[in-house]
Amino acid sequence: MAETRIVRSIDELAELVGQELGVGPWLEITQERVNAFADVSGDHQWIHVDLERAARSPFGGTIAHGFLTLSLLPELRKGLDGVQIELGQRMGINYGLNRVRFITPVRVGRRIRLRSKLLGIDKIADDIYHLLYQQTIEVEDEQRPAMVAETVSRVHL
Repeated sequence: MAETRIVRSIDELAELVGQELGVGPWLEITQERVNAFADVSGDHQWIHVDLERAARSPFGGTIAHGFLTLSLLPELRKGLDGVQIELGQRMGINYGLNRVRFITPVRVGRRIRLRSKLLGIDKIADDIYHLLYQQTIEVEDEQRPAMVAETVSRVHL
């Protein structure tokens, strides 16, 4: 795991490109969260919300939506152990995604966590940078991750 430290400049952060920045705490995926996401997204597919039918599926129960898993990145970043990035930026925004893969279903009742790696830093303009991360969401006791995504954050220093 990444060392515990605070990074306060782009130059310091650039030294960490290619390294894991940290691992977050475990979060249990509940049926209530899945149902709430189904309501918000309009995706009420039976594999997510029909307990009886899903119990007869190859998964043995309901599973989280892939997009729910993706949407939990901000929540999973809370409490990330390892490198803390404090650049003193005026603004930071989610700029987008380059690639997302949903690899292993997340069964309701299982716990997930985030593992974050810094892939690159691109200077866009004076005091504006794109930070490229590999975000891997692990499922407790699973060999393969639930999701791997390349995310892009824009910071205005």
